Amino acid sequence: MFQKILIANRGEIACRVAATAQAMGIKTVAVYSDADANAKHVQACDESVHIGASAPSESYLCWEKIIQAALATGAQAVHPGYGFLSENQAFAQACADVGLVFIGPPPSAIKAMGLKAESKQLMEKAGVPLVPGYHGKDQSSALLKSQADRIGYPVLIKASAGGGGKGMRAVEKSEDFDAALASCKREAISSFGDDAVLVEKYAQRPRHIEIQIFGDSHGNYVYLFERDCSVQRRHQKVLEEAPAPGLSPAMREQMGQAAVAAARAVNYVGAGTVEFIVEQKSDGSMNFFFMEMNTRLQVEHPVTEAITGLDLVEWQLRVADGQKLPLAQHELQINGHAIEARICAETPDNNFLPATGTLLVYRKPICTSFERANVRIDDGVREGDSVSPFYDSMVAKLIVHGKTREEALARMDAALAQFHIVGLSTNVQFLRHVVRSASFANADLDTALIPREAAVLFHQEPIGLSLAVAAAVAQTLQHERTLQGADPFSRRDGWSSHGVLTRLFDFEFQDQAVRASLTYLHDGALALSVGDVSSALVFSAAQQTLDVQFAGQRLVVTVYKNKQVLHIFSSIGATRIVNVDRLAHAGESHDSGGRLTAPMPGKVVSFSIKAGDKVVKGQALAVMEAMKMEHTIAAPADGVVQELLYAPGDQVAEGADLLTMKV
Repeated sequence: MFQKILIANRGEIACRVAATAQAMGIKTVAVYSDADANAKHVQACDESVHIGASAPSESYLCWEKIIQAALATGAQAVHPGYGFLSENQAFAQACADVGLVFIGPPPSAIKAMGLKAESKQLMEKAGVPLVPGYHGKDQSSALLKSQADRIGYPVLIKASAGGGGKGMRAVEKSEDFDAALASCKREAISSFGDDAVLVEKYAQRPRHIEIQIFGDSHGNYVYLFERDCSVQRRHQKVLEEAPAPGLSPAMREQMGQAAVAAARAVNYVGAGTVEFIVEQKSDGSMNFFFMEMNTRLQVEHPVTEAITGLDLVEWQLRVADGQKLPLAQHELQINGHAIEARICAETPDNNFLPATGTLLVYRKPICTSFERANVRIDDGVREGDSVSPFYDSMVAKLIVHGKTREEALARMDAALAQFHIVGLSTNVQFLRHVVRSASFANADLDTALIPREAAVLFHQEPIGLSLAVAAAVAQTLQHERTLQGADPFSRRDGWSSHGVLTRLFDFEFQDQAVRASLTYLHDGALALSVGDVSSALVFSAAQQTLDVQFAGQRLVVTVYKNKQVLHIFSSIGATRIVNVDRLAHAGESHDSGGRLTAPMPGKVVSFSIKAGDKVVKGQALAVMEAMKMEHTIAAPADGVVQELLYAPGDQVAEGADLLTMKV
């Protein structure tokens, strides 16, 4: 077995690989960029080597620097993780050329499966069913459009070298094809350095089901069952589970054997995933079609580990060391059900716009010894770390396991409720909405689940105005009581020499101004009025929580204050309310007319207008790239463009004016 390996990645996957390696007695070497100098994965490894600037193109994608680091530290093998160089044939070959073991498939297998068009041709020869489409070498825009017209809309344009939802666009009608193709190619070049695409029929009510396979250098192959990854946004996975609900044993075996046939066709070695589109027919039957093969470990591999009881990274290391697969197909079995949620820095209610910032609060579920066996968190961050615009938006992965799917669902919702993050926007509450939605709860799955359930997934307010104000007032009073012991002049208990004392509180909640009044009664009771609701306010504190009772409702909350914003977390959901200082904001104007600002830090890709152009509200004006994805910026109002303040290629900060308009 290897004595030392280098992990050519960052974040949670680097931490994940390091944990297994160290458990096996293998020393680890981390690599890091300027942005990651103090990152968790750097401290998780035994050694670390700086490899360049923050941008991936100057660090994590520079395989020459990574190979030099491996050789300089005496590493015998390189684990690529996923993303970055994990499916780069040149990198795998370069490792072999200098005597380093690449912990992954041989370069020939990466080449065969790395380009979607060529892999589909190979799969067709191997007898694996394919989605109707065009996978040819002629990449002229006119031919691609004619092929899309022949196939029939809707179609899916996909970067041939792509993955992770990047370089992928669904097109509903012919007149939208050219713009979608141009955007797809730009994103493909940025992410993979290759703008070749393929065009496929976009299946109706499709499910995304993938098979985990493993091969060794002795010609042995197994499939470790399937994962359903149908819940997606922007063609990127949000929730994954294993096994796939509703899949019959016969179809599971059929898909597993097809996946193994795909692996055999390229003499595959190591961990890989064969992805299928599953078409659901009106009579309840299903057909499956080969989509692609990912020649690496997948983000969602922990759900497979949960239902099989295996460590897939350990399997990778043993296979790379030349050992045989630890188990044969007949020795593998499914135990219970597992679900994984990807916790990302983004704003679901604003088209999943990526978010950056500092993790001022990062509190994970508190588990009992029993729960720890069924709740797992893979992350690469700690409280106080920053999430930058240079890398993927994923903060952590939450994995739960139960005897049944229903038990796993309940455990997932309970664990998400205990995930408290303050400092940047995340999708935690959105994930809770998905888990609780009728479609997901009833396993009515397809890749359109999120838009289908939009009414219950977006712009939800579980706590409500009255309880949010009550919690905010209770938090203020509890803070004042805490100060009383150290500073008697901070005492505010409502005592008055005559009459009763009433205090006013001003808040902003859901973009609405709210005034609340609190009256201290002589018997020590508190009376709170919020709008037309008046009732006694009763609360008590225990450790970090507040037990709040108001207007016939009771809720246990945890409240964190970041400047003037109060972040409120509870078992039913989370919300935020702003404590407004009227004196501090007197005379301020909030009119943002005539400006178009960057909603996140990133790079300007293009402008679709020029100075002097008339635009209408909602019209696409600019495209920005952040966290390896493109985002379209629309006009906030009708007007005339006066000046473009940046040029394509420029880096901009969040809130920077991109252009000026006369509205």
